[in-house]
Amino acid sequence: MIYVTDNQAFADVKVFVVSSQGFADLLVYKQTNQAFVGANNGQWFFTPDQAFAKKKICFVSSQAFADITIFYVDSQNFAGWINRSKKSLFD
Repeated sequence: MIYVTDNQAFADVKVFVVSSQGFADLLVYKQTNQAFVGANNGQWFFTPDQAFAKKKICFVSSQAFADITIFYVDSQNFAGWINRSKKSLFD
């Protein structure tokens, strides 16, 4: 359960979206139903309500300011961690 904030000060994690999965720390699949979200496995459900979020993220405009880089995938089968050292950011 992910909530997106525009203010970096309120974010738990700063995220940059890369254009190639080869540069990503995490491959993310956007779930349409929160019931299918796994435990820190790259399947994200974006909630409009901050109270229900497990993590608050802020998308940043430069990779230099990001805690993590992500790439969106079209299938939940491809979602998951590339750089496992960053996994603790979403625990």
